Amino acid sequence: MTSQTSSRLVVVSNRLPLGDNPSGGLVVALEDALGASGGVWIGFSGQPSEAPADHLHDHPGARFRRLSFDLSQEDHDSYYAGYSNSTLWPLCHGRADLMRIVPEYLEGYRRVAGRIADLMVPHLRQDDRIWVQDYQLFPLAAALRERGVSVPIGHFLHIPFPGPADCAALPNPSELFQWLSHYDLLGFQTRRDLGAFVQSARQLSQFQPIDRDMIRLCGRTLRAGVFPIGIDASAFIAEARQAPDEDRMRSLTGARMMIGVDRLDYSKGIPQRFRAYQMLLDTRPDLIEQVSFLQIAPPTRGEVEAYQDIREETEHLAGRINGQFATLNWTPIRFIHRPFPRAVLAGLYRQARIGLVTPLADGMNLVAKEYVAAQDVADPGVLILSRFAGAAETMTDALIVNPHDPQEMAEAMAEALAMSSVERRRRHAALLQGVIEQDVSWWSSRYLDRLRPVQ
Repeated sequence: MTSQTSSRLVVVSNRLPLGDNPSGGLVVALEDALGASGGVWIGFSGQPSEAPADHLHDHPGARFRRLSFDLSQEDHDSYYAGYSNSTLWPLCHGRADLMRIVPEYLEGYRRVAGRIADLMVPHLRQDDRIWVQDYQLFPLAAALRERGVSVPIGHFLHIPFPGPADCAALPNPSELFQWLSHYDLLGFQTRRDLGAFVQSARQLSQFQPIDRDMIRLCGRTLRAGVFPIGIDASAFIAEARQAPDEDRMRSLTGARMMIGVDRLDYSKGIPQRFRAYQMLLDTRPDLIEQVSFLQIAPPTRGEVEAYQDIREETEHLAGRINGQFATLNWTPIRFIHRPFPRAVLAGLYRQARIGLVTPLADGMNLVAKEYVAAQDVADPGVLILSRFAGAAETMTDALIVNPHDPQEMAEAMAEALAMSSVERRRRHAALLQGVIEQDVSWWSSRYLDRLRPVQ
């Protein structure tokens, strides 16, 4: 590694943001820090290659340097579709029953971490700081340490950390904690996730607390803390205010709108949400033609069988509810299975009387914060939020619900529709203050302030 007088940030994620104007919450969060330090973002190019290059590809055109690595189809299938999304993802979201434990998946997951480390080493400097993002790259610090990299390395987990019972279902629970022990700083979304990590480490590994944020894990000293991620609040507020009229939904009956925006994933609780809406219409026939539900659910990981199943279940439920309750002038559920630009979503959030964010498990869920940021402060809507979303830890002025209980969710929908403007404004003001104060820049600067060598 070569030396450099100024510290540089190196971010590593599964996917590299490409294009002339890369977008997304993480890009916004890290662009300033990367730009200020002449930083580097490293990630997968996005398409498997028949002949992966033995070097990183340079992508100019941003405020920071972007370097991508190739993966063979075999490595992509075992590392990404396999161990990352068929083993770790269901495990971390409380669905160990959906895990697929295949030896080749774990082998590929380890192998890709080693490949990324090999490709990174020639580009690293002696005073870099490396920030690794999410569950796809748990082993990367260990692989870099094996290759002699001694700079501070941090990890941030964007999804929930599994508790001891779920961790024990892994084919390699002790190895997971060995991987994590090579980081200098472990970041979690919520106190819940930090607590789950501590409990799992105590039961399945060698763990010892030292002080407020310092721990010993597998014989190594490191820090662990809570860093709830935010959004680019000011930009989202502006987009919602500027949303064009042509993006507005029209209703022949003057129905108020509920909105849900989620990837079509079994962790998001979309079928449970549909059943609660069905119960609302069953028990409150006066609300027929008076409230409609727009669910936007872009596809994801269609090659994984569990995702094919959730799509079939969701489409079946939407069709059944529409068949039962639709009138000539009103369709209860509009279910759209494709993505929309952020600017369009901002306008849809703003006109929705209710924002439904009801996952069964979620690290944070930034849709909750986007919905709040998009509202008209003079006439805001109501956020209904699952107690299992990380956002519920701080967004306590939402209507907090148990997404497994359709009656409770239906009652929350009715409460939100009947809520006075005074109460809506009070709740929204408290929520908006938190969204603005703890925005995405607050998150990244707070984390990076703590990313330093452990003495």
